[in-house]
Amino acid sequence: MFALYKKELASFFSSLMGYLTIIVFLVLTGIMLWVFRSGFNILDYGYAGIDGLFFIGPFLYLFLIPAITMRMFAEEKRNGTIELLLTKPLSDFNIIFAKFLAGLTLVFISILPTLVYYFTVYSMGDPVGNIDTGGVIGSYIGLLFLGGAFVSIGLFASSLTNNQIVAFIIAALLCAFCYLGFESVYNMNFLGNVGLFIKGLGIQHHYESISRGVVDSRDVIYFLSVITLFIMGTRLVLQSRKWQK
Repeated sequence: MFALYKKELASFFSSLMGYLTIIVFLVLTGIMLWVFRSGFNILDYGYAGIDGLFFIGPFLYLFLIPAITMRMFAEEKRNGTIELLLTKPLSDFNIIFAKFLAGLTLVFISILPTLVYYFTVYSMGDPVGNIDTGGVIGSYIGLLFLGGAFVSIGLFASSLTNNQIVAFIIAALLCAFCYLGFESVYNMNFLGNVGLFIKGLGIQHHYESISRGVVDSRDVIYFLSVITLFIMGTRLVLQSRKWQK
């Protein structure tokens, strides 16, 4: 499994996709946080914080993560190498998990350079260090969990088709629905108490909860459940090829 993980990770950086994902994420967050005059601009924020990063990040990942996962199974199917991959002495779960870890590693690498924003704001604070470090740590954990959830969704979408563009569209729509859909239904205010339950099914609710700086076990269990659900869904899709035979 580790060999497949290294192969997948190497494939990201043997093409422009891996580099573009990281560069686009860093450039867009950097521009929004330091250049554009907006509510996210750190210099105009009024107090020491990088909350804008954790608001912008999920919306960028709605498109960037489907872009890196769209080829994971779709390309294997299109090239006919999926059959060879499934005959290797690896279980379907090991294959899926290796690809998942590769995608999650790329997400982690894209997040890592943004620590520069934290240390910059930390040193610019008055007094120095006047920043909610606990809240920042919680937000980073939440962003990583959200990235993991989006990677699992992207893997599932990629397993459904042999067309990378179709896989991208399905993944982007599923990620958008899981992140924004349940919150939108709740904001319609026509379901009463049921609306709170529906809100709790959405990724955004649990992401915002962790971003407050308190890593609640319920939020962790939720993200792990979403990741497990889509990984199992991907495994089911792969096994269906064997059923057809």
